[in-house]
Amino acid sequence: MAQRLKARAVDDVLGAAGHSSSEFGAGYWDPGYRTAQSGPRVVHVFHDGPGEKQQINAYATTLQTLGYAVQHEQQTGGRRRLVITRP
Repeated sequence: MAQRLKARAVDDVLGAAGHSSSEFGAGYWDPGYRTAQSGPRVVHVFHDGPGEKQQINAYATTLQTLGYAVQHEQQTGGRRRLVITRP
């Protein structure tokens, strides 16, 4: 069973690796990653802005290197995201 995982922990790891986080302001999201808690053991990672596919792949590589389990997922309607767990 996967360990408990907080979105804030994934956010901290991506930020420490040099990735930029997305901020909401003036009615839109600035380019960067965004994390969302999806239960006690799952975190979703999104990219807001251009280059979604490339950035999602870069986040996945960073997290996999640090021992996180990463699955790519395509939401209905076309939005990509990562599903992150900690084995």
